[in-house]
Amino acid sequence: MASQDEAEIRALFDEWTRAVRARDVDRLVTHYAPGVVSFDVIEPLRYLGIGRLRERAQAWLASFEGPLEYELRDLTVHAGDAVAFCHSLNRVGGTRKDGRAIEMWWRATVGLVKRDGQWVVAHAHSSVPFDPASGRASLDLEP
Repeated sequence: MASQDEAEIRALFDEWTRAVRARDVDRLVTHYAPGVVSFDVIEPLRYLGIGRLRERAQAWLASFEGPLEYELRDLTVHAGDAVAFCHSLNRVGGTRKDGRAIEMWWRATVGLVKRDGQWVVAHAHSSVPFDPASGRASLDLEP
């Protein structure tokens, strides 16, 4: 049976998914700590703070036109009293404003802390495997 903390964290991820699909940056960033550290699949090596994360989210969500598909698969939650970590496989599908279709999966690991009784994301890490022979990201993999 899932703990109350695990249920709260899963609800946070459900809300996060709805916010991405709705392209609602404000709703999305409410689940992050002010000093969040994020390692994304694109440059730079890291984003520090909620302001930089907000800018990144705005640019990413604004790059799509039409419906945006977003899902988390195989979400695993490990929750303690004040710290938790989660991992999942995530997918986005849609059409970029330049007309290119995008359909990709990536790996995500998220670290959360409980502040004032609420779980917030303190660290987010997204990655894609790469082909060591070519040095290119493997964007066509599926679970």
